[in-house]
Amino acid sequence: MEPTCINYKSGLRLVYLHKPSEVAHVGFFFRAGSRFEKQNQTGLAHFLEHCVFKGTKKRNGIQTISRIDEVGGELNAYTAKEELCLHASFPKSHTERAIELLSDISINPIFTKKEVEKEKEIIFDEINSYLDSPYDKIFDDFEEELFKGHALGNNILGVKADLENLNKKDLEEFVKDYFSKENLVVSFVGDISLRLIERMLRKHLEAMPEKGSHIEIDSFSGYKPFHIFRKEANYQAHLVMGGMAPSYFHENRTAMAMLMNMIGGPAMNATLNILLRERHVLAYSVEANYVPYADVGFWQVYVGCESRNIKKSIKLIEKELDRLQKKPISATKLAKVKQQFKGQLALSMDVNSGLMHSLGKSFLAFGQIDTIDEIHKSIDKISAAELQNLAVTFMQKSQISSLVFDLKD
Repeated sequence: MEPTCINYKSGLRLVYLHKPSEVAHVGFFFRAGSRFEKQNQTGLAHFLEHCVFKGTKKRNGIQTISRIDEVGGELNAYTAKEELCLHASFPKSHTERAIELLSDISINPIFTKKEVEKEKEIIFDEINSYLDSPYDKIFDDFEEELFKGHALGNNILGVKADLENLNKKDLEEFVKDYFSKENLVVSFVGDISLRLIERMLRKHLEAMPEKGSHIEIDSFSGYKPFHIFRKEANYQAHLVMGGMAPSYFHENRTAMAMLMNMIGGPAMNATLNILLRERHVLAYSVEANYVPYADVGFWQVYVGCESRNIKKSIKLIEKELDRLQKKPISATKLAKVKQQFKGQLALSMDVNSGLMHSLGKSFLAFGQIDTIDEIHKSIDKISAAELQNLAVTFMQKSQISSLVFDLKD
């Protein structure tokens, strides 16, 4: 059940996992996210994600979006800070149809002025929908403040002023720069042989350039903690607290992920869920996340609650983070945290579509996929002292930032 990872001479990378199922999943993962956009072009990567579905040299827009849907499959895409993904799920008998389509929209998109301008209006509506949702908006605004003045702080959707000026040439240059074999990972999970998948990729990706532009990371530095209150809530107040964290190349990456999972992961017994929801009845929504990038990462805690409970929630969170710094967790607690983390990892691999995305993102970021045994060994090595040291390094009160959307000033 371990995936096969292949690096081809052309630069193309493939991660393949055979899974007996009538449904297959394929994703094209390009290292082409929003952090690589030029100044005054915020939103270009996401705009491109929309526009590649508006037609190719041999298909119009309706034919493009219908190609997978008409056989009962699903075609979609997403843009993140460090990757852009085109993906599809479909009955396995239509695997070549999916690979051919994703190849076509990656190699041969045409950006007519009429369709480009129409899609801007769709994205303006998408931006407005996010602005209408305090829960969605607070995460974007927190990152903007956290990485102020840096591309990592740019909103993936972009800003209307920049989007208004984007045109066909900008889209074509982005494709030329980033849609190349050396910048692409193909991830496949399904019941089709590796030999056939390789044949399909050779056939349909033949015309894709091997090289694009040289990609450089503009590393982030100069983090300054902040504390901001804004009147932007409607019925419920929203809080995000957080700060810097290890990058995904750091040796403590797995330990940081486990620490945040313990603090506020999806389980109902997560520390902050028990503290804020069960014991003090302060909030319905409590969650914690660790987001690593190539050069840096950040952690965050989110709480949605009544306005009158915000200050008490902040004090309780700070108290819990302080406790983690002063005293290592017990051996019994550590063993339970590790077991839970391994179990959640197993659950995440139980859904083939999610597995395809996880494998593709990992191979794009690291150039390799760790086996389950290797991941478990890295978890087993984590000590209580390591978790305590991470809390001391990244969670001291003086280094924590906060953003609150409240109902009043």
